[in-house]
Parts: sequence; structure tokens; C-alpha cells
Amino acid sequence: MLTATTIQAKPQFGQAELFNKNWKFHLSDVKEASVSTFDDSKWRVLNLPHDWSVEGTLSPDRASCTGFLPGGIGWYRKTFVVPENRKGEKVFIYFEGVYNRSEVFINGTSVGKRPNGYISFMYDLTPYIQFGKENVISVKVDHSQERDSRWYSGSGIYRDAYLVYASPVHIDLWGVFFKTNTITDKKAEVSVETTVNNEQDKSVTLLVSNEIVDLSGKVVATTSKKQIVEAGKKATTIQVVSVPAPKRWSLEQPNLYTVRTIIKQDGKVTEQNEQKLGLRTLTFDPNKGFALNNNWTKLKGVCLHHDGGCLGSAVPREVWKRRLITLKEMGCNAIRMSHNPQAPDVYELCDEIGLVVMDEAFDEWEFPKRKWITGWNVGTPEFQGSFDFFEEWSNRDLADMVLRDRNHASIIMWSIGNEVDYPNDPYSHPILNGTTINQPVLGGYKPDAPKAERLGGIAKRLAAVVRTLDTSRPVTAALAGVVMSNETEYPYVLDICGYNYTEDRYAIDHAKYPKRVIFGSENGHSMESWKAVRDNDYIFAQFLWTGIDYLGESNPWPSRGFNSGFLDFGGFLKPRGHFRQALWDTKPVTYIGTYPVPSRKDFLSTDAWPIWNYEGGEMIRVVGYTNAAQSKLMLNGTQVGDVKSLDDKSGVIYWDIPFKPGKLEIVGMDASGNSVCTYTLQSSSRPVALMAEADMKILKKENGLAQIVIQVVDEKGIPVMLSDDEITCTIEGPAKLLGLEASNNSDMGDYTDNVQRAYHGRLLTYIQTTGQAGTVNVKFTSPWLKDTTVKLEVNQ
Repeated sequence: MLTATTIQAKPQFGQAELFNKNWKFHLSDVKEASVSTFDDSKWRVLNLPHDWSVEGTLSPDRASCTGFLPGGIGWYRKTFVVPENRKGEKVFIYFEGVYNRSEVFINGTSVGKRPNGYISFMYDLTPYIQFGKENVISVKVDHSQERDSRWYSGSGIYRDAYLVYASPVHIDLWGVFFKTNTITDKKAEVSVETTVNNEQDKSVTLLVSNEIVDLSGKVVATTSKKQIVEAGKKATTIQVVSVPAPKRWSLEQPNLYTVRTIIKQDGKVTEQNEQKLGLRTLTFDPNKGFALNNNWTKLKGVCLHHDGGCLGSAVPREVWKRRLITLKEMGCNAIRMSHNPQAPDVYELCDEIGLVVMDEAFDEWEFPKRKWITGWNVGTPEFQGSFDFFEEWSNRDLADMVLRDRNHASIIMWSIGNEVDYPNDPYSHPILNGTTINQPVLGGYKPDAPKAERLGGIAKRLAAVVRTLDTSRPVTAALAGVVMSNETEYPYVLDICGYNYTEDRYAIDHAKYPKRVIFGSENGHSMESWKAVRDNDYIFAQFLWTGIDYLGESNPWPSRGFNSGFLDFGGFLKPRGHFRQALWDTKPVTYIGTYPVPSRKDFLSTDAWPIWNYEGGEMIRVVGYTNAAQSKLMLNGTQVGDVKSLDDKSGVIYWDIPFKPGKLEIVGMDASGNSVCTYTLQSSSRPVALMAEADMKILKKENGLAQIVIQVVDEKGIPVMLSDDEITCTIEGPAKLLGLEASNNSDMGDYTDNVQRAYHGRLLTYIQTTGQAGTVNVKFTSPWLKDTTVKLEVNQ
């Protein structure tokens, strides 16, 4: 019998093997490509994950909504052998995500279609497998409706794929579910549900065991139960296990246990599954907000799309890890998956790092939203989308999201939709004729538009799907038209209500609907938006748009994407990220940026770059973002201007001073005048050299990743912020270039080659190993500048 172990959030059953290597790819619709005998010898060979859109040419003829990049139809094919000794086992193919409208064939036979590009799915290949012989799997990906999203989606098999072997009697896909029933300092009671699928023609008696393993690897609790599973059916075993002296999962200490599920048949282990468990409690209250482990907590959240700039939608785990850690260091403690399920890696990292998550299923329901073609909110929109398969697939898509993700400690709520109630896009209601409704409206009431009342019925259906599978978290949605939706059943179906950009409704609706739990599900960056959360106990969260710059929703050409993020495309903290850190972080922080004194004297920017290079004597505004009680500004060791106190109105302090080259420093002090934090700018000379630093110097052979930061510096090693020098990357050894990202939103050049201009004097390089051991030398050159080389060792 099969013995296997699955770790964490992949297919979560059987023996899962990564199935990413040596696929053949062709970008066009080849009708015969599903046939196993088709000649694909001239097709491109690549490894998954793969996004073909980001490899395309940026063109103003494309749509701004998807970042001026192409879609199309592509085919993937892979030849593989299932060993003869595997006969008698089940063989499955599991995809974490394929964008979109995919169809999978095995040896010429279609085994299924999945239109949703964000949902993980699996097919049983067993009836069609030729054991001991070559088999051909073919995948058609139809993104010919390339303008089907309001932001960049990518195209292709852009997440991991797995081949899964399992006994005919096996844990069902996503078939282990656990939740914390109660928790005290002495013990935690955990309920574990295990669903087993018997695909034999006879019933079986199994022993289903669950072990809880602590952080040190010690088994601290066990439980076992016999389960009879009838032929051709599934059966669910429910067990309750007590964990002594539990260590809670929290934002500060994201402690993770392991749930080890063991299936025995006739005394032999046939399957073993391991997943991470975080013990925590969630409380939502209409007056007090949100409590994690009975600690009332303000969620300082950001919304995230799933792309990685020049990497498109095929983003390695290490890239997400670096980005999420940076966000947490900024003071962020919550992530909203906007507006669809994301890669399992992202949820695992949130579990490990200590970030809570609002998981979200849909941006669109039964009707399409506007998709901007020539620029965000510019010109005439189009209306491609995912609405055409919503009625048929939404229940299953939503269920699969919940089933796949429900064991993650980080997830605290399920969202069934984003802005599906935006007034007149497309739903309408007579209340939109009101003159004082404080609500974004595309015109007044439109009698011919779909009636807003339809929202309630759909929400009721979707909420029921979630509650059937998980009652340990609330059902929510992000309401863009809450004034209109209040006239329907929609908000009353939800457990808690997210409000998008509607802070002026908080107090009104809190008084009008005293049992409603309200939070900011999508918000702008203003100080007032933050105060609406900070100063009201009953508002527990804001999720700011957006955490990281992302492709798509672009302004008119040239513009790759939406650049309101606190982090840029490369994952570096922007000035507005420093401003947010000053509002959110609990440790003392400070920052200074500069710009010429504006004609509008009261203008205080939160986007001031750390530049100290101007014409001598020019009047410069130096702005400080800090949480220190008071601050002083030093120029070349001498204080300039007055000591400034923290400004709770704008969150920005400033000095207007004449430029003089040298060292500019802000000193943050406590109320007694003691220095608690500093930030320094230094005037630079002309560019002289390149400097490079890698986050990892020793890499594993398989998909090891190094993220190398290249900085343009002057003769003293001072960063030259004004540099836009062109940099070339060359590689020797067992590695390849994944991408060069300078984070310049208006650079519409070629992102597929090894040449890129620096932006603000900096460039990020992604280097990935190719499967062999050895030494990798990554060299960076630029005309007139001294080059630099980074040495990497691949030996793991």
C-alpha cells in the first residue's frame, strides 16, 4: 500500500510531486495539440510557473486595464511516464492556478474545464494512464478575452502544478479540516474532521489518527477512531483533541503546531498528511471591533494584487516573503487578497510571519464591470469579464476557495465579493436620485439597469456555501455602494460589513444599524481615513489601496500599472510607505524627503523622495514623517529651523530651508528631548560605480532564488538618487535571469532582456538556479561606470 507525506497547503493528500519541469509551450490556438501523437518538437521548452503575458510587448494598442500587455490562447504539453509499479494507485493532476478558461487533456481525452483563473483544481487521470509507457498531458489556456479583468491577471499555468499518487482509499482533496473550539492557558480543544474517499468497489475499515506536534517536534496530543467507508463513497471522521498549555498564534508570536493525520488500513499506514495549525480565537463586536485571542486589535491592512512587476503573475515564494516582511516592518498587520484567491505560498507566509488575512472570492458576479482601455477612468470602457460563467461555477469556485484555505490561521474572514454593488456599474436603485447620500454614483437612478435588489439573493446563496464549510469565521464583502445596498438584503446576509471609501458613513450606519460590525475594506491614504479607524472603537480595520504597486489599472500610456502602493514594483518602501510607518509602527521611526518649496505654501507631500541634490541657495521643503514626539533638523552638524512637534492634523512636519550640499539629518526625540530615532540624507556627486548586494549567497539547486539590489553610487559610495543609468546583467554558471525591476511605472521598454535603466539610482535583479550545483557569477555593467560582480554558490 502507498505510504506518503504531504506538507502543508499543496494538494493536502496522497503523495504530491512537483510537476513543473520540461513543459512544451506554444502561443497560439493549435487545434490538434490535444492529440497525444501531435508533433511538438519545435515548441518552446520551459518550466512552470509561467506567465506568457508579461513576456509580451508593451503596446498602447493593448488595454490599460491589464497593463498594456497581451492575452491570447496558449497550449502546454508534457510527456511523462507513470512507473509500472504504480498500477493500482490513483493518479491525479493538480493545478494551483491557470489563467484562464483552461481545458486539460490526457492522452487525447478531455478530463475537464475550469474557467476561473484563480481557483486551484484537480482531475483524476487514472482511467487514461498507460502505466510504464509515455503519457501526454495537454492544457489549453484561453485568455483570448484579454480585457476580462480590471487589473493585470497574467496568462498561462502561472502557479505550481503537481502530479499526485494516492491509494484508492485516500484522504479527499482538502479533506482535513481543523479548528480551535476553545482555548485557555491550560488547554486548547481542537476539532479535526477527516474526509476519506473510498474509490474501491468494497467497503473498508480504517483507523484515522491525528497527532498534534508542537514547535519543538514533540507529539503533545493524539486521538484515534475507527471509520467504516462504504464502497464508492466518502466518510468524514470527527475527532476532538486537547492540546496542553497551548502557545497561541498571534501577530507578535505566530506559533504554529503541526496536525499529522495518519490513515491505517489492516494495521498498515497508507497515508500521512501534515498541515500547520495556529491556535487562536476571533471575536467581532459591533461596538468594540475585533479581538484576536481576546486582545482588541486595530487592523492596519493593505490590499494586494497577485503580480510581481516584471515577473508578472508567476511570483516565487521568496519574492512574496521579502515583500510581506517589509510590509510588516512598516507596521502592517493585515492583508486583503484583492480580489481573488491567491497562491498557497502567500497564505503560508502570512501564517508564518503573523499577518491576518481577508480572503476574497470574486470581483464580479452576474454582470460585467467596466474595463478601461485607454486609461483608468478615461475614455470608453469595454465589458469582457468572468460574469459569463458565474452562475454555473460560482458555488463551486467559492467552495473550493474555502476548502483549500480554511486551515490557515491567518485567515480571519471570507469575502464573497468586491464592489459588486458599485452604483450603476451595473446595479441601480431609486435611492440614487437622492442629493445627500454621500455615495459615489455614476449618474442618478437608471430604471433600465439591473435592479440592486438582485444582490441580496446572490449574497444569500454565496454566504450559505461558506457557512456549510466553515462557521469559524465571518462572511463579509466589500461594499462600494452601501447606501444603495442598505435598501436590499445584501448587507444583512453578511456577518460583518466592509465599507469601501465610505468613512463618512461609519458613524451614521453605526447608529442606524447598532448590531452591524463595520470595517474599512478598502480605503485611501489620508490622515482622516486613518483617524476614522484609530479614534473609533467600533471600526476595527482599514485596508489601504494598495500595499504594493501592481500591473494594470494603468493611467494612459505610458503607464505599466497602478502606483499607489507603499512598496514599489520591486518591493522597496516608497516615501508614502515611510509616512504610513510613522502612523502605524509602535517603535520610534522617522524619515525625511525633499522637494522645492511649492507655490501652494500649505502643500505637504507624503511622496517626498530622499534626495539632497539641488541648486545652491534654492529654497527646499524638507518634510518629516515620524512618530517621535518632537524633531530637529541638522545640516552639516548644525541645527536649522525650530524643533517641531508631532502634527496630528496632517501627520507631516516640515522646514523650508535654502539648499546647501552635505549631510541632512532629522533627529526624532521623546518628550524629554532624548534622541530615539534618526534618518540621514547625503548629497551625492556624479555616478561613478555600481554596487550590488544579494539577499542570499548560497542557493539550493532546484528553483533557488537570489534577489540582488544594484545601486548606482558616487566616488564616496553615496547612492545617486538621480541616476537612470542603463545597466546590463550577464550570468555565468547554473542560473538564469528571471527579471530586472527598476520600479519605474512609465518605463514601457523591453522587460524580457538583460538590460534595464535604473530608477532613483537602483535596480532589482531576480536570479534563479537551473538545477545544477556550481558557482554563479552575476556581473553588472554600465557605460562609464565601474562594474561589479556577485558570486553565488549553488550546492544545496
